[in-house]
Amino acid sequence: MFSREFGKAFGITEEINPGKAVMYAYVAISIGDILIGLLSQVMKSRKKALYVFYSLTILGIVLYFLQGQGSSATTMYLICALLGFGTGFWAIFVTMGAEQFGTNLRATAATTIPNMVRGALVGIGFLFEGLQLNFTYINAGIITGVVVMLISIVAVALIPETFGRDLDFYEE
Repeated sequence: MFSREFGKAFGITEEINPGKAVMYAYVAISIGDILIGLLSQVMKSRKKALYVFYSLTILGIVLYFLQGQGSSATTMYLICALLGFGTGFWAIFVTMGAEQFGTNLRATAATTIPNMVRGALVGIGFLFEGLQLNFTYINAGIITGVVVMLISIVAVALIPETFGRDLDFYEE
């Protein structure tokens, strides 16, 4: 969404089309969402698969913020695709969250978890905007990315593994 502004801040001379950046990201998200499911089956672990995709996301973040003078719109779009692929773990994290609950609450959890994530975007936006009061646009983006990834990593570290777990239980 902010690719045009970041492109200018990185010194990319070509005009960045945010719609095109989002398109690349969402196509890659779709592919990542399918592949993380397969990866979790191969690894026999949802958490390990998430860590692989978190690593790809971190790589994408690093590459995104290493762009600079001489970078191109094509490079920006390809990095947006990498970021999309790395964040293509929606189905797995919703599944993991829902599997923490018994059969009587699982559907409620599966529909509530995505809404909580969407709601967190408001706080992330406030963080990014607030950081711009004391930091450059790029540094505010870096700090926001680091905070979000740290929270994500801690959350996965603390949640129990659900792969292969007996899910036939009822919440009292």
